[in-house]
Amino acid sequence: MAKNTDPRPWVNSYDKGLDADLAIPNVTYVNLLEKSMKENPARPVLHYMGRTLTFRDLDDLSARFASYLQKNEIGQGRVVGINLPNIPEYLIAFAGALRAGCAVTGISPLLSPGEMEYQINDANADALVIMDVLFEKKLYKIKDKIPGLKKIITAGVGDSLPPVKRILGSLLGKIPKGKIMPVPGKEVLTFKRLFKENRPMVSQIKISPEETCLIQYTGGTTGTPKGTLLTHANMAANVDQICKWINFETGHDVLCSAFPLFHLAGLIFGMVAMATQNPQCLIPDPRNINHICKEMAERRPTIIANVPTLYQMLLEEPAFKTLNFSGTRIFISGAAPFSVESINAMESVVGKGKVMEVYGMTETSPILTMNPFRGKKKIGSVGLPIQNTMVKLVDIETGTREVGFDEEGEIIASGPQIMKGYHNKPEETDNALREYEGSKYFYSGDIGKMDKDGYLYIVDRIKDMLIVGGYKVFSREVEEKLYQHPDIEFCAIVGVPDPKRSGNEMVKAVIQLLAASKKKDVKKLEQEIISFCQENMSPFKVPKIIKIVDEIPLTSVGKVDKKMLR
Repeated sequence: MAKNTDPRPWVNSYDKGLDADLAIPNVTYVNLLEKSMKENPARPVLHYMGRTLTFRDLDDLSARFASYLQKNEIGQGRVVGINLPNIPEYLIAFAGALRAGCAVTGISPLLSPGEMEYQINDANADALVIMDVLFEKKLYKIKDKIPGLKKIITAGVGDSLPPVKRILGSLLGKIPKGKIMPVPGKEVLTFKRLFKENRPMVSQIKISPEETCLIQYTGGTTGTPKGTLLTHANMAANVDQICKWINFETGHDVLCSAFPLFHLAGLIFGMVAMATQNPQCLIPDPRNINHICKEMAERRPTIIANVPTLYQMLLEEPAFKTLNFSGTRIFISGAAPFSVESINAMESVVGKGKVMEVYGMTETSPILTMNPFRGKKKIGSVGLPIQNTMVKLVDIETGTREVGFDEEGEIIASGPQIMKGYHNKPEETDNALREYEGSKYFYSGDIGKMDKDGYLYIVDRIKDMLIVGGYKVFSREVEEKLYQHPDIEFCAIVGVPDPKRSGNEMVKAVIQLLAASKKKDVKKLEQEIISFCQENMSPFKVPKIIKIVDEIPLTSVGKVDKKMLR
């Protein structure tokens, strides 16, 4: 393999005029947010189910939330949890908590009561903003197991709807409503009451860029979720990097993303939009494809960001193919692999060169690499390391030797967006953040390879890599080949123990068929897929087991849940 002698081979592939080294301002995200509120108060900040809020509205409502927190001595060094779908109250609580000096931890509405209990206690949350339905179904069950939580603020999905839609939705029973009950030792109140009882006054406090902005929890796909400590400096840096990379135009762009805000991929693009005085379309239910299409038709977004599975769902919706995407500059895809076949299908609808794959992790705030905005996008690649970011690939066994071009290795990275560490987990922090050639690098646990132009390709997670007969089998490589089969919609490769060889694994393919293919004979189709694999793969990569299922389990952000599959 050719040795990589250039420390940053990717810079030559950057868009013309893009600086490889940014002078990132030493500010907090609150500085960026309040600048938008002051400079363009009448500009829309969000669109939600027919209602539009302006930056002036966000300023007023978030200041009322911040005032409530400060009156109750929940400020710097404290934590606010947000357990909501993508509704206006999420952004209001997020902005208000940060303006009060708090850190925010986003809590997935899909967590079980026990998982919620773990995150609330581990993050030491003082206040929790929660959807009323979740209060009744989940939080009330653990009310005696979260002693540190002092304040509970409830919101409903219909609270911010236009009056007519709210009344009709309630009459027709389309708006779920949860029962709110007192909790001994804790104050429980609604968002509406909080807004009514608190004036928009925020005590001026000095927040340092090095203070924690987010305690963002990892997916927990391989173990207990870890709270990632991301500072204001981390988030402000990544916002600046993204803004410059895709040329977010201040006051002229519109974002549409169905990424959940409790997930960092969704939150970061929302933060970029707010920092650049641009509105975003809030999608409360990412499975409501019809609603997403209507939002795109009405709001004419210039930037769209989603997970690959949602793009594939959109491609199956006839209305999506009738939309006018001439004004949409880019379709960002991240958080999971997007097959080459699917990208080509997507671009046949939205326009050639418009799909941009990106890569990152919770620990990297989250973006590490992006395909060029204007320049060459290599389909199948997650792009180039962004500005001020060093990426290296090192041997999987020791993590101490840099590998050559087109050779698989563990991805390690250094840059201003790399986390401070894991909350209350010093050993895990030391294992993830290590010295390499005199600098601190984050060891990602992802296997990748880089070509001579600096484009990065994700091969697998180290923990998803299989050992078959002494050979390494990368699950994504097998999945990419399976996606070429005409009957397959989704697929996932997992390893299962080989009963004939101790310590060895067999390749198992779990497959979800396209709707039109579900009528075919399953046994015959399984054999056809195995034959296809035998013709197109090395023998040790061919799945020994084919399992056709109605639906492959996905995580809350649309990633294949391999932990559940195993």
